[in-house]
Amino acid sequence: MATRTKHPAQDVAGLGTGRALGFLAPAMLLIAAFLVFPAVWTIYIGVTNYRLTGVEAVSPSIVGLANYTRALNDALFHNALWLTMLFVLGSAIIGQNILGFTLAWILRRARPAVRRTVEALTLLAWILPSTVVAYLWIAFFDRDTGTLNSILGTTGTAWLIDYPMVCLVVFNTWRGTAFSMMLYSSALQAVPPSQLESARMVGASGWQTLRDIVFPHIRGHVLTNTLLISLWTANDFSPFLLTKGGPNHESETVPVYIYNVALQGGELGYSSAISFLLLLANLLVSLIYLRLLRRRA
Repeated sequence: MATRTKHPAQDVAGLGTGRALGFLAPAMLLIAAFLVFPAVWTIYIGVTNYRLTGVEAVSPSIVGLANYTRALNDALFHNALWLTMLFVLGSAIIGQNILGFTLAWILRRARPAVRRTVEALTLLAWILPSTVVAYLWIAFFDRDTGTLNSILGTTGTAWLIDYPMVCLVVFNTWRGTAFSMMLYSSALQAVPPSQLESARMVGASGWQTLRDIVFPHIRGHVLTNTLLISLWTANDFSPFLLTKGGPNHESETVPVYIYNVALQGGELGYSSAISFLLLLANLLVSLIYLRLLRRRA
């Protein structure tokens, strides 16, 4: 009987596959340990009555979809969803997008020294630790000796209490604009200078130039930027550092609400269910943006 022999190329291919898997194994283990397992564990806890203390902390019971049913009827959760949408719309989709593009558009013709200075200051706001930034903004909005009251002459105005969501939108816009500015600065380099010059020579207005020449070239970057900053903002915990969700839940976004339910209320099962709902919302938004990106590609 004739015996089949392996071709040397097959041995080389098998050896290459084995080495590739060996290189990928550490990364896959880290992903499984720090991403997959916590996600699966969160989903499991979300269908239990697991609590931080008490009998349920020792032996939680399976409650099925009770936590999700409760979320559908929870007025505080609905309030957190609404505030999160306002937070994302005001500070990410509108604030960071517009301010980031405006800075990128203006700085493209600025002197190198001016451009580097503005970019450095904007990046500084982005890379500073959240606790440091929050402390600075609390001092800025302070009722008695705050910088804002000193500038406006409105001593005694408690901005973080009277206008908590407005303060959070301003704070997050100031802090997160750097990413949009850098992305748009890179995107604007893809716009052919000849087309901009032609638009200027035919007398096109600034808005016409942006609408007919600039935006068609950078629309993919706009969608990508909007997707990323929307997801980051929706999951941002920094509002807790300024207002802790107060006063009276008026600035309690979903991440802050999850924290309050889990650690202050001790309801880990219910908070895990809300976390999973937030994950599903993130996936839905991502799919919508990706569909728009493919349609406009």
